[in-house]
Amino acid sequence: MKVKTILVSQPEPKVENSPYFELQQKLKVKFDFRPFIHVEGVSAKEIRQQKIDLNNYTAIILTSKNSVDHFFRVAEEMRYKVPETLKYFCQSEAVAYYLQKYVVYRKRKIYVGLKDFVDIAPLIKKYKDEKFLLPASDQLNSDVPTTLNALKIDWTEGVFYRTVMSDLSDLKDVYYDVLAFFSPTGIKSLFMNFPDFEQNNTRIAVFGSTTQKEALDHGLRVDIMAPSPEAPSMTMALEKYIAKANK
Repeated sequence: MKVKTILVSQPEPKVENSPYFELQQKLKVKFDFRPFIHVEGVSAKEIRQQKIDLNNYTAIILTSKNSVDHFFRVAEEMRYKVPETLKYFCQSEAVAYYLQKYVVYRKRKIYVGLKDFVDIAPLIKKYKDEKFLLPASDQLNSDVPTTLNALKIDWTEGVFYRTVMSDLSDLKDVYYDVLAFFSPTGIKSLFMNFPDFEQNNTRIAVFGSTTQKEALDHGLRVDIMAPSPEAPSMTMALEKYIAKANK
């Protein structure tokens, strides 16, 4: 079965040199992009109901761009003036770089991990006397609280935003050769929108073992898997599969 159309369950890339667009040209296939899930902010009132007072914290742990956006959104809603003394612990360089949208970098105390959450643990441990706030999603990875509890620090988790399933009803009669998923919630969104979904000849591409498990739990056949030693990214996995299928 040849592949001509692929639906990627994420927003369309904003950069012109995205590997998806390069793949589209190279393999003469059509990519469409549609987020199956989206993020919604939690109101300042709900944050207060979680018994969180921003004045009580001396350090913020930021795991994603969303956590940066929603921390500063809530601070503004609460009319909380973010002090220059506040320490920022960012999971990765990308998160730290994004922080510049809100703060003057050279005037702030910013500590940066390599990539995974566990990488930043030694930096947090150095400042174990701080009071840490973790502005997070309602679907926080379990390794985050495990890592923080092991450090025996004073930390609080706050749900500042939620992952919500998008309305996909307009895709009801649209058929794609490949559907690409990046999270278990994306798979859940597919079945919430289309409870009677039947895979038939549709190929399912998944990124990560938790997404794969969710797909299999829903009775789907996984045809394309990333990351793997030969294909560390979704685009590489798709290219490998399409080149073979369309030969």
